[in-house]
Order: sequence, then C-alpha cells, then structure tokens
Amino acid sequence: DRNCILVVDDDREFTAAVCIALEKLFPQMDIIKAYDGNQALNLAESRRPAIIILDMMLPKRSGFLLLEKVRRKDEGTRIKPYVIMVTANEGARHQAYAEMLGVNKYLKKPFNMEQLTNEVTTAVSVM
Repeated sequence: DRNCILVVDDDREFTAAVCIALEKLFPQMDIIKAYDGNQALNLAESRRPAIIILDMMLPKRSGFLLLEKVRRKDEGTRIKPYVIMVTANEGARHQAYAEMLGVNKYLKKPFNMEQLTNEVTTAVSVM
C-alpha cells in the first residue's frame, strides 16, 4: 500500500508520538502501528507499507529479523519499503548489520522528531 506507513516500537508512548507527528505532516498517508515483531510482520505482509519505521529491539521478533524478512520477500518485486531503523543501541556493529540487511536510514535514540519526519519526507519524495 503506497499510502501506508508502518510504525513498529514496543514503547507505546514513542509510537503514539511518532504517529501523531506523521498524521499531521502526511494526512494523505495511512499510519498503522505494531508493538512487537510478529504483529509487525503480519502488517508488513498484508499491507505492504511504503515506509517502515522500525525499532531494533522488539518482543517476539527482533527488528533485524523483521528487516531480513521484509527484504527477502521483496527481492523479486520492484517496490521495496523504505526502512528507517530506530534504536537506543550505541553499537556500530548493529548499524553495520542493519546496513548489510538493507536498511535505508539508521537513527539512534534519542533523536528529535524533526530528524525522523525529515527522513520520512525524503522517503515520500522518492516514492
């Protein structure tokens, strides 16, 4: 769904804040959310969002496993979701792994909402 953004984070306050910011900036987009990796995978497969904002550390299935699944499923298709991974983890190893899996952008928490919305604006502009 080219008009869909999936926000995945187990921190419900963070997820709510991101969704509110995105709904204001992108009223034409359907903003959906998931709080664990399995729920996110189901939504990613059923809705095929244009953009996924993905936490690395999630219950049930990590952001890395989700990213790997999403990228593998989309190998043969022309349209791939733009994936922005967000994490509180400082390790450079994790960022390198995310980039190897095909993440488009890697943001370290805490970041200001403007950084995230600028990234989403960039993603929307290349859709």
